[in-house]
Order: sequence, then C-alpha cells, then structure tokens
Amino acid sequence: MEEQIVEKNKRYWNDYADLWFGTTALPKYGVRFVTEDDLHFFSDVEGKKVLELCCGSGHSLKYLADKGAGELWGLDLSQKQLDNAKQMLKGSGCNPRLICAPMEADSDIPEDYFDYVFSIYGIGWTTDLAGTFKKVASYLKKDGIFIFSWGHPLHYCVAKSYETGEDEVIDGKLVFSRSYFDESYLKMPVHDTDVTFANRKISTYVNALYDAGFIIERMVEQTDEKSLSDTEDDSPKAQKAKMVPLSMCFKCRKL
Repeated sequence: MEEQIVEKNKRYWNDYADLWFGTTALPKYGVRFVTEDDLHFFSDVEGKKVLELCCGSGHSLKYLADKGAGELWGLDLSQKQLDNAKQMLKGSGCNPRLICAPMEADSDIPEDYFDYVFSIYGIGWTTDLAGTFKKVASYLKKDGIFIFSWGHPLHYCVAKSYETGEDEVIDGKLVFSRSYFDESYLKMPVHDTDVTFANRKISTYVNALYDAGFIIERMVEQTDEKSLSDTEDDSPKAQKAKMVPLSMCFKCRKL
C-alpha cells in the first residue's frame, strides 16, 4: 500500500509541479505561520553543508545559498520538481546536487556529512516516518541540525463545507470531522485529483525523533501576528488560524 501511495503522489507532483512553483519556501515555514525572520533556526548556515528533503522548485535552497551555505543538496521524488529547480537556479551561482528519489528510499546521500537537513512542508508525505527520521540522523554529523515544518495535525481534523470547500465555521466555532487520534491515511482532493498522506499526532513525531537519536530544541505552532490581529478578514481560514495552529515546525539536534 505504501509503495502505491508514493507512486500516486509522485504522479501528482510530476503533473502539477508548475502550480506549486515557489510556494511555501524559506523564509516561510507554513500557512499563516511565523517565518525564519522570526525564528532564526538557520542562524549559522554560512559555509555549512545542507540537504533539503522534498526540495520542490529549489527556492529554499536558493534562500540558503544567499545566506552563504557552502554546499547544497536537494532530494525530491518528482523529476518535474527537480527540472523546475534546475531551471530556477540556473545562472544564480547556486549549483546544488539534486537527487530524484522518495525520502523513504535508499539513495546516494553520504552519511555523517551534513550540518543541516531540513524539509519545508514536505516531511508529512513520508509513508515511513520512523525510517525517514533514522535516515536523516544518518546523514547528519554529530550535533547536526534537523529542521522541518508540516501542517498541524489539528488543521486536518476540521471539517470542510461540501458547498464551498472551505473550513467549516458555524457561529464562530470550528466543526471537527476527524479524530485527532486517527492516524490512518487520508485523501485530500486537489486539482481534480487527490493526494494521500497520514495525519500523525504530535507525540508520534516526538517519539520518532527520540528513537532516531534527536533532541528537540524548539517546537513552534504559532500563527503569525498579522493573522491573529487582523479584525477585517473574517474568512473561514482566518477564523480558523485564530483558534488552532495551521502549521508546526521542529528544530532538532542529533546526539
């Protein structure tokens, strides 16, 4: 089943990569979420070896190149995403090594080599969270940093209106349609098709990180200040962002 999910998601990203060009990339970590300008998780990247999982169109790699990163690698399961990244980075002075493979699979990534491994809104696509975290740990040097963001699990528990497709908000209250404790795979309709991923509890991430040999230095689930203070935007998304976090981000260190 997991291999079928990876293949289906791969087809989606190959078909629709152009529609996601440059979205959710550093300094952004997520939807209506605090940014790298607030968190400073990459405060010491100059001259460092950096690997991005689910690198997409390469915009986060370009951001770190501009910050002085010394060596850049990117991995993505979609060749179309990597083609877009190569085109975007062409002539920028940034020449990362790009690998087309799922993050769950064995690939030609060196071990005990990187100072940073990161993933911006990509890690949740893995069908093997524990195995992926152990691979990340193997890529990092001792005391290397692992940073990743993804949708907050509460975000995916809120019901959608069948009429509008927007989050269901009734009299200022959110309607939940899925249990927080349900970690089975869910299908999300998007662009006349659907993608599949598991909505994991925060404790599942925490325990998998511990088992892989990481300590968590920071875990952030903070809606950005603009969304919290905006009194004019009464859209369902804005109301939701004021009540539950839409995204989350972890900064971890390999022991």
